[in-house]
Formats: sequence, C-alpha cells, structure tokens
Amino acid sequence: MIIGVLTLQLHLGEANSLKDKRRILKSLIDRIKNRFNVSVAEVGQQDLRQCATLGISMVSCEQAHVHKVLAAVIKSVEAQGSVLITDLQTELL
Repeated sequence: MIIGVLTLQLHLGEANSLKDKRRILKSLIDRIKNRFNVSVAEVGQQDLRQCATLGISMVSCEQAHVHKVLAAVIKSVEAQGSVLITDLQTELL
C-alpha cells in the first residue's frame, strides 16, 4: 500500500476577504475531490486572506499511479486562473 501526500501552498490573488478565500477554496477543493477521487483539506494559513495550504492525499497499490494522479492535481490547480502555487511538496509513505 502506497500513501501519497501532496502539500500545496497557494496564493489567492482575488481574495479580498476571508469570505472570498473560503468561496475560492471550497470550489477548488470540491473540483479536485470530484475529478481525482483524493482527500483534500485546508491544513494551514487559515487566518490569512490571500494564502492557503492544502493537504491532498491518496492511497494506491502502485507508486506510479500515485505520482500520475498527484501530478495531474498539480496541473489542474496551475490551470486555475485565480490560484498560484507558491510551494509544493510530495511525499510517499
């Protein structure tokens, strides 16, 4: 069993308030969950209006599958116009 963990630090340029941030993140999190069947949660920087840290995890029996899905998640987030990835970390357990 392979557990893949992806941590994304994001800059939300369009968020003018914490309410805007929550709206943007909820949409992004729901899209990632539905498209890639992974677990996603906001795990840091919750009090900052233009920064967020997302934790994304998945379980598979193949390491290559984990890498492929997490890379697709990164591409999907990068394609989102209102969100900029400032840092990322991938870990396999």
